[in-house]
Amino acid sequence: MPRRDRSSTRPSTPASPAASPEAQLRQQLPELRPGQSIGLLQELHILTRDGRLNQDTRRKLKQVYHLVQFIEPLLQQVHAAQGRVTMADFGAGKSYLGFILYDLVLQALPDARVIGVEVRAELVERSRALAQRLGFERMDFVATTVQEAFAHPDLPERIDVVTALHACDTATDDAIAFGLARHAQAMVLVPCCQAEVAATMRQNKALNLRRTALAELWRHPLHTREFGSQITNVLRCLQLEAHGFEVTVTELVGWEHSMKNELILARRMTDDRAGGRERARQRLLQVLDEFGLQALQGRFAA
Repeated sequence: MPRRDRSSTRPSTPASPAASPEAQLRQQLPELRPGQSIGLLQELHILTRDGRLNQDTRRKLKQVYHLVQFIEPLLQQVHAAQGRVTMADFGAGKSYLGFILYDLVLQALPDARVIGVEVRAELVERSRALAQRLGFERMDFVATTVQEAFAHPDLPERIDVVTALHACDTATDDAIAFGLARHAQAMVLVPCCQAEVAATMRQNKALNLRRTALAELWRHPLHTREFGSQITNVLRCLQLEAHGFEVTVTELVGWEHSMKNELILARRMTDDRAGGRERARQRLLQVLDEFGLQALQGRFAA
């Protein structure tokens, strides 16, 4: 007797409904917030046109989201205190940070705006066009260098929050100087490629080796570069503290993503705690003197 095929008599199991595109995206990108603009993520090429995560830009997005965690409370604090907030993002590039901060934070706050400052005019024009397509009305973009920004007519006299991510060498110092001149309430800095201090240390190396055993810290060329970078950021922190900022230094992302990993957060204090400003100024001068960097006193003026 032929054997009966039992499979043909079994009731079919209904297929589980396919997850929606947004649900699939949330599985890939748990940081995604309710109401966040999918169109923006696609325009920034973080997502493909069919809504999938672009793995090539995932590292960039991770850095931006990590920064948002630090910058969002600063923006909200400033806005709560004065009813408005203006942020200037120096070295904005394609303005990943500015667009995402506007989408997630600033768009919902009245009288809140972000200005992307970028020297490459083609990137500025591209960002302007994107902001117009998305209806991001309080986003502005200025094509200028950090040095020229001081006198640029399209930058307001008051800037509340300054960001400078991977601004190379002295561009970070120029961003700090701009923030000080514009009475910024907060600064968020990711320094990059610090060379000026290392060059000065290299010029005075022989003299300092005779003067102090500490010069062994930068006797070898590799150590000069790395130690110069470290001292540069120490001086920046002291300069900010001497101007009345509370400074926190932390990691941007894991070292596997970037070797330029230092994140400096500075928030202006309302009072001078036990003479902290003068103490920081004296420490800054002592560090400059100890490492033979007196020629850079103007750069780190406090």
